[in-house]
Amino acid sequence: MTGTTAVRAALFQTPERDRLEHRTVVVEVDAAGLIAQVHDAHTAAAADAIANAATVVSVPDGSVLLPGLVDLHVHAPQWPQLGTGLDLPLEQWLFEHTFPLEARYADAAFATSVWDSLVPTLLAHGTTTAVYYATVHEAATTALGEACVRHGQRAFVGRVAMDHPEGTPEWYRDVSASAAVDASQRSIESITNLFGNAGLVRPIITPRFIPACSDALLAGLGELAAATGELVQTHCSESDWEHAYVLDRFGVTDSVRLAQFGLARDHSVLAHCGHVTAADLGVLSSIGAGVAHCPLSNSYFGDAVFPTRKALDGGVRVGLGTDIAGGSGVGLLGQAAMAVTVSRMLEDGVDAAVARAKRGVAGSRIDAVEAFWLATCGGADVLGIAVGLIEPGRQFDAIVVDTARSGSGLRYWPEVDSAERLFEKIVRLAGAADITDVWVAGRKVTG
Repeated sequence: MTGTTAVRAALFQTPERDRLEHRTVVVEVDAAGLIAQVHDAHTAAAADAIANAATVVSVPDGSVLLPGLVDLHVHAPQWPQLGTGLDLPLEQWLFEHTFPLEARYADAAFATSVWDSLVPTLLAHGTTTAVYYATVHEAATTALGEACVRHGQRAFVGRVAMDHPEGTPEWYRDVSASAAVDASQRSIESITNLFGNAGLVRPIITPRFIPACSDALLAGLGELAAATGELVQTHCSESDWEHAYVLDRFGVTDSVRLAQFGLARDHSVLAHCGHVTAADLGVLSSIGAGVAHCPLSNSYFGDAVFPTRKALDGGVRVGLGTDIAGGSGVGLLGQAAMAVTVSRMLEDGVDAAVARAKRGVAGSRIDAVEAFWLATCGGADVLGIAVGLIEPGRQFDAIVVDTARSGSGLRYWPEVDSAERLFEKIVRLAGAADITDVWVAGRKVTG
């Protein structure tokens, strides 16, 4: 087939929450970046695919092919403050560190310099899809979308809307609810019409969170979402402070009030959700909204562990997010490993002074297979996009991990390791130095 690429590789992926698939395959990718067929490598069909391909890529022995990673929650302008201020309460961290930094993005040159550092770095860590909060600045938001197109990353880019006189500083907010809605509308148009975009980068409506938004703004953005059909992202029941604020202001939880405003809707991306109730999970499941579980940042700012297994068992869509810079990790594989860790802490409990039988929440743990599923298929399902799995009809977003790199803790020992053990090592140990190749929509963007 003219223009097709055939990729021969040892493939690891998680088609289901509890199932690891590992086999040697030949993947046919068409000229548009879609996966046409996936063949077992030692078949006549695989040989024909290689013979007829315009380009053949052979992933070397010792390296494995995996689906690209989907990061559901990235604060792009916080990139320069990564790893700092994490000993502070959330509200203090925002007002003393984050808002002053984000205000600097009125400088277009500064914004572009940050975006051109952030986007390729995330790609190098295997993040083929990112869901970004930008700033209130329209030009900086558009420039972030342009950077994603330029570097070849699939992305959802949202201009942040925030106007509440108590929840935001006077020098960094929208001047009014109507102005914020109008700017968000213009941002949707500018992101959609980016030169060379071809659908790689999409807009996403982004009220920062309830404490930063007036009722009029929340209602207006809900109407904008209904009118345009664009996805929505915001924070939801993130911390004791934020969760209590919403209860005090409205008398109901974030999940309920966001749904009433039309912002928690099908494929909405609700970050954190560590303080959701069982009733909240029922609301999210019924409307098809998804959770961006950010296990590392929740440990700093969330005051709780998100009940991942309970949410999944209840039919809630769940994926993973780094929450840069509230989370200090860059790669999503590290978040997958952290998701396993915090699930164990939730199940086992952490206070030895409490009796063992009463200390934890039974049935909370997840394993490496389920965590990787969250980072790929789970995130894709939250967004409603055809990525996260190497199968016909999906985009060829993929990464290659070297399991034999000198000096790496990630190493395959054939005398000891099964395929399952090697996969667990990849989830727990692989970093940017181990990721040699990255494709988005069939185009190699790293390697």
